[in-house]
Amino acid sequence: MTPRVSDAVPGRIPAPPETGLGRGWEPATLVTAVLLLLAFGLVNLYSASSFLAQRQDLPDYFYVVRQTAGAALALVVLVLCARIPYNWWAHLAWPLLFVTWAFLLVLVLPWTHGVAPEVNGARRWLHLGGGVVFQPSELAKLAVVVWTAALAVKKQGQFRSLSRGLLPFLLVWAAVIVPILLQPDLSTAFIVAGLGAVVVFAGGGRLGHFVFLGALSVPLLARELGFGFRVDRILAFRDLEAHASGAGYQVHQSLVALGSGGVTGVGFGEGRQKFGFLPEPHNDFIFSMIGEEWGLLGVILLVVLYLTIILVGFRIAAGARHRFGQLLAVGLASFIAMQAWLHMMVGLGLVPPTGVSLPFVSYGRSNLLVTAASVGILVSVAQAPSRNAAGLEATGR
Repeated sequence: MTPRVSDAVPGRIPAPPETGLGRGWEPATLVTAVLLLLAFGLVNLYSASSFLAQRQDLPDYFYVVRQTAGAALALVVLVLCARIPYNWWAHLAWPLLFVTWAFLLVLVLPWTHGVAPEVNGARRWLHLGGGVVFQPSELAKLAVVVWTAALAVKKQGQFRSLSRGLLPFLLVWAAVIVPILLQPDLSTAFIVAGLGAVVVFAGGGRLGHFVFLGALSVPLLARELGFGFRVDRILAFRDLEAHASGAGYQVHQSLVALGSGGVTGVGFGEGRQKFGFLPEPHNDFIFSMIGEEWGLLGVILLVVLYLTIILVGFRIAAGARHRFGQLLAVGLASFIAMQAWLHMMVGLGLVPPTGVSLPFVSYGRSNLLVTAASVGILVSVAQAPSRNAAGLEATGR
């Protein structure tokens, strides 16, 4: 008799796998793509950040050394998450979400400036001592995906009802998103909301509910976009040439960098935009620096590597034996996709500047660790079918 695999999350926590990153081509492909992105990112980070470091009276290798240490830790996190059976995350969903929410709350409380100082008009980083700085909003992306996937499994069959299906998700998402908006960090709030919506939709949520709620959120969105620098950025997006020296300066310089690169680039280390013309060349606009120095060929390499991770991630979702694994993989693949495409679209001037990191390439260790954990979990989901099948064969069922 053929065993029936339940769509629900198994109640018993399985034992950790005995092997490392598992069998099959999907885990190996994911890890290879990540290693290539890390190596390519570190090389370009040095080129993009060396002049910036010198202007700050730091060694030219300052940023790349810190990022290399973060990359080494990220690989450890990836392997650990790959070895943890993904079903464990269903049991950790609420604790992870609560810890994330507590960190986010610390950022916006009026008496916590000592550990969450204001930097460039925003409070987004926790200073934990010993030079350790952490950005809780990055963890929020992973926490919302894990929690939403776990609850979506339990809510199957209730999504036709707005009050019993989607409303519980909205309440918890709001508890996470509101502190992010108060930092302020509108782009991350959009990503968190988008990831939650993708997982729920994949789990059976109704498109009509999202359209209805989207219409209701228009006034709030208009209010958030209707003041300060956000208005200036939207106006610059609509007419870049008229604002090339003002709110559109970043995007204008980004397009100059990309246009200068041509097909093969100006050469590694030969880019000019990093010499004070393009703000954040090592972070928010590192894609533009790569386009300048490596040209269209460098851009194609990035796109191919990200497409590999994303498509393999969705293939893993399609082959997962349990519903939780399917939704978890969909959310994590979408997480990497949203970040990569938004970063590139900003560099190309297709959307207003959002300050989204390029996964595994931009400087920033919080995003690096969380993204590595996401890939590790994808590897864990990819391992599960063959491990379950082997277990069934061993028991003779």
